[in-house]
Amino acid sequence: MNVGVWTGQTKAPPGTVLLPVVLGDKKTDRVFLLLHTEGRSEKSDTLKEECVSILTHAVLESEGGGYERLESALKELNGLLKGFLLSNAVRDVHAVVGLLEQDGMLHLSHVGRAEAYVVREGVATQVTEYTRGKPPTAFVHIVSGPAQAKDHFILSTQRLLRALTPAQLVQIVQHAGETAIQSVISTLSSEQETACILHLSILEAGDRIERTVSSSGRPAMPRIRANAKKNSLAALSGLIAGVGHRMDWSSFLRKIRIPGRSKTKGTVKEFSTTLGKRVSQFLTDLYDPERKRRAHLLLLAGGAALFLVIWVAVQLSLSSQRNQTKGELATLVQQINADLSTAENRQLAGDIEMANTILERAEDRARQVMDNESGLFRSEAIELINRIKSKRDEMNRVFRDVLPRVMAVLSAKNPDIIAQGLIGLPNGEFLVYDRQDLYRVSLNTVEGGERLSGEELILDGVDLPRFQSKVFLTTGNSVIEIVNGQTMTMKTEDPAGWVTGADVKTYLRYLYILAPERKQIYKYERLANRYGPPAEYNVNGDLTGALDMSITGPVYVLRDTSDGAAAGSRRDVVKLLRGEKQTLNIRNLPSGALDNTTKIVKSSSSGNFYFLDPDGKRIVVTTNDGDLGDSLYLKQYVLDSEQVGKLKDLFVDEEDTRLYVLDDKKIYAIDLQAR
Repeated sequence: MNVGVWTGQTKAPPGTVLLPVVLGDKKTDRVFLLLHTEGRSEKSDTLKEECVSILTHAVLESEGGGYERLESALKELNGLLKGFLLSNAVRDVHAVVGLLEQDGMLHLSHVGRAEAYVVREGVATQVTEYTRGKPPTAFVHIVSGPAQAKDHFILSTQRLLRALTPAQLVQIVQHAGETAIQSVISTLSSEQETACILHLSILEAGDRIERTVSSSGRPAMPRIRANAKKNSLAALSGLIAGVGHRMDWSSFLRKIRIPGRSKTKGTVKEFSTTLGKRVSQFLTDLYDPERKRRAHLLLLAGGAALFLVIWVAVQLSLSSQRNQTKGELATLVQQINADLSTAENRQLAGDIEMANTILERAEDRARQVMDNESGLFRSEAIELINRIKSKRDEMNRVFRDVLPRVMAVLSAKNPDIIAQGLIGLPNGEFLVYDRQDLYRVSLNTVEGGERLSGEELILDGVDLPRFQSKVFLTTGNSVIEIVNGQTMTMKTEDPAGWVTGADVKTYLRYLYILAPERKQIYKYERLANRYGPPAEYNVNGDLTGALDMSITGPVYVLRDTSDGAAAGSRRDVVKLLRGEKQTLNIRNLPSGALDNTTKIVKSSSSGNFYFLDPDGKRIVVTTNDGDLGDSLYLKQYVLDSEQVGKLKDLFVDEEDTRLYVLDDKKIYAIDLQAR
């Protein structure tokens, strides 16, 4: 669809900001935004950048229907405007947003006193809803309809019918054509009205818009021409031919003279002759016994002068380059401060995800300043990076001042111990194991150091409360239980023996073994003195890269989705109920929060999720997923202390009141209700 778009605005009084924005081109959808606000002018650039960013990403770069894309963008714009209004950066917002799809469908929405009109078949009609009393400060309604050829749409941030009648508006559009917007602005200015205007004209097939550039460098007013190109060219060529016959071009050219041409020619010849004589005289003096000293002094003076000229040129170049670099870095620092302010507004609006994205951009810019070879603004960049980190921790509720209480020192029993796992027992007791030995922890006392098996190593261990036993998965495809202090190697009715697994969990009377290589979970029923044959639990869940699981009725599996990448690996959680995949979304999760986590723990069906990041010494906490499968990010605990080693395992009591963390040598306790 061929369209013409013109924007304009009246003169804005102090404290008033008028922003017209047109996005897209004739090959894509067209997006229009007119914004009229009262407030601080220094915030207008930030507001315009954010609006353009939202409309570009949510409308032009997204997929789906035009109505849905515009609706998504309006939600983000409402949050943005709310943040600016709460921070008193702007007030009295009047805006209109439009989307013209390639198939001619037009969608419009407005806020405040902004309105839109259509002129069709000689009649002007208001297409946006008119609200009595104080208009709302958010985009509420969307008006949609097909645009037709010869339609004219007038979008304004002010009610035009206060200065014009519908008949006058029709007359201006039909008679003024492409200059209609200037006529509307003139009328508003005479009535001392302030507004931002957009004129959208739907052209007929075959019409096109030409744009020329005025002497000021700005696009001049477009004009519409019909396809009468051949007749116009024929008339123009005939006019030129007639003028050529009537004018004597040869006599005209003979009358043209270049002032001073002969004089300049003589001056250049005289200068070249003089220069040649001087050079010849200087070369002669170099070999003359009486004059060579003078010639040498002239040569040295010339060399010094040449060196001085080169040095000055180099210094000027370096100074210019340094000033340019200083200006660029100063601009980056200003942009970083603007990003921090915008992130705060997004936080107030409740858009934590976008606030984190803005902070990441600000941190990248600060590191560009830090890495610059000039060293300019380095102290400011360090301060900004610290502010960005503090702001990110505040928004994402990251607690770095956690000083966990040391509950038990395992190295007091065995200085060479390298603990691997932690099993929570009743009455606040624990069973800790390394690759071979078991240690019982009661209060602050560490007992045991007994070997589980003389030949096999421990892979994972778990409590089986229904049978009052502890189950251990070992190398060599074996399962060993400790019942009433007796160690027994358990058998299964499967002729092929136990499957190879990486993690073992229990629920009721069943034992679950996670087999990542087979992308399956095998379920064994505990019988009197043995286990039944395995049943494949997973039906349609993708368990590629499975690391750990937790069972509270549903089975939750933590996966590595980065195809084996060592650093910056990505994680997600698969929820299975009766083997069928269920919906699970963790909302408001900061970018990279689950990266490098290896353990997932859920103490009860209504308890929170706890994810362990061993290398980062972090525990990430999210809420219970509920019936709808929506979990909400809560906070992070960072054990940023030299006394804490690499974390190995964690345990949470059923009331979610206390968290226990295991490293190589110690067990730590964190009171969750204190945070």
